[in-house]
Amino acid sequence: MKHTNALFQREYKVCKRCVMDTSDPQITFDERGYCNHCTNVDNIIIPQRWFFRNELQQLNTILDKIREAGKGKPYDCVIGLSGGVDSSYLAYLVVRQFGLRPLAVHVDAGWNSETAVHNIEMLVRKLNLDLYTEVIDWEEVQDLQRAYIKAGVANQDVPQDHVFFTVLYKKTQEHGIKYFLSGGNYATESILPSSWGYNAMDSTNLKAIHAQFGQRPLKKYPLLSFFKQYIYYRFIYKVNIIRPLDYLPYKREEAIELLEKELSWKNYGDKHHESRWTRWFQSHYLPTRFGFDKRKAHLSSMIMSGEITRETVLEKLKSPLYDENALRIDEEFIIKKLNMERSEFYRCFRQELKSYADFSNQEKFFKLKNKIKKALKFVKCRN
Repeated sequence: MKHTNALFQREYKVCKRCVMDTSDPQITFDERGYCNHCTNVDNIIIPQRWFFRNELQQLNTILDKIREAGKGKPYDCVIGLSGGVDSSYLAYLVVRQFGLRPLAVHVDAGWNSETAVHNIEMLVRKLNLDLYTEVIDWEEVQDLQRAYIKAGVANQDVPQDHVFFTVLYKKTQEHGIKYFLSGGNYATESILPSSWGYNAMDSTNLKAIHAQFGQRPLKKYPLLSFFKQYIYYRFIYKVNIIRPLDYLPYKREEAIELLEKELSWKNYGDKHHESRWTRWFQSHYLPTRFGFDKRKAHLSSMIMSGEITRETVLEKLKSPLYDENALRIDEEFIIKKLNMERSEFYRCFRQELKSYADFSNQEKFFKLKNKIKKALKFVKCRN
C-alpha cells in the first residue's frame, strides 16, 4: 500500500554540524551552516547541564537528599521501567551504584514487545526490584488509539505517554515518596523539534481528539490535568523530578554493552523500539505521513554529546527505516489489535494532515509555564 508522503515545500538543507534538516519546518541556519538546534545545545543546554563536564558533586548532593527523605520508608524513590535502554540503565545505576531503594513502576498499555517483557523480567530478577505494574484497560486504550489514527495528528504516542507519567505521579503520592527518577537525558534527547509533535500531557487536547473520534467513554483511563501536574504535584505535594543521566557522561552504546553483560538484557534496535507500536509509529507513520525521521534528532543529540561522529551518523541514515517484511508483519498486527477494517486504516493514511492545534488544547498554559521557568532560572543565576 503506497501512503502519502508529506514533505514540506522548502529547499532542502542539512546542518553542517549535526544531521538535522529542513524536514523540521521551523529549522534555521546561521552563516556557518549550523542549525538552531546545535546552537541551542551550545548556548543553553551545555552551560546548565553537569554531564557535559563530568561533574559528580551535584549528583551526590541530590542522592544524599533522597536517602535522607527515604529514611524509615520502604522506598526512597520511584523509577519507571519500560525495558528500554535509558530506563534499564537508570535502574542499574540506582541499585548497583547509588544504593537507593526504588519502587519500579511499569505501565502496560498493551504494546510491549517480547524483548521489552524479557528485559523487565531480567531487571527485576537481577536487581531484586519491587515492581508495580499497572495494566490499562485495553478497550479504552484501543478506542483512544483509534481516535488518534483517525485524527491524523503527528504525535500518535500520546495515549501511552500520557498514562505513563500519570501513573508514575500517582504512585509517588500513594507511597509518600518525594523523588521520581527519570531516564530522560540530554545525551540522546537534547535535540527534538517541537514541530514534530506536541506535549503528551495536555489532557485537554487528548480529550478533544477522543471526543471527536472515540466511541466509548474513558472511565478507567488515568488522566492528568495541567493543574494537578504543574501546581499540585510540584508545589503542594512537592515531588522532585530528577534526571540522573544528565549528571553523568552517559554513552548509550556503553550502557547497552553493560546491560547485556551484567543483566542478560536484549537490544531491541533503535530508540524507543521496545514498544511495537512506537517502532511502527516512529519508523513508518511519521516519516511516511509527515517526513519526520526521528533517528536524525536522536543521532544529532549523540553527535552533540560526543558519542558519535557526524560521518558515522550519515552512514547509519543510509540504512532503511524498516525491513519490508517486518513492516508488513507489524502493520498486520496493529490493524488486528486495533480492530480496524483494513480499508479504514489505510484511508486514515490518505487523509489530510492534521495538527494538535486543530483541536482544543492548553498550549498557552504550557508556554506560560516555560516562560516562568526560564525567568526563575535567570534570577537564580543572577543571585
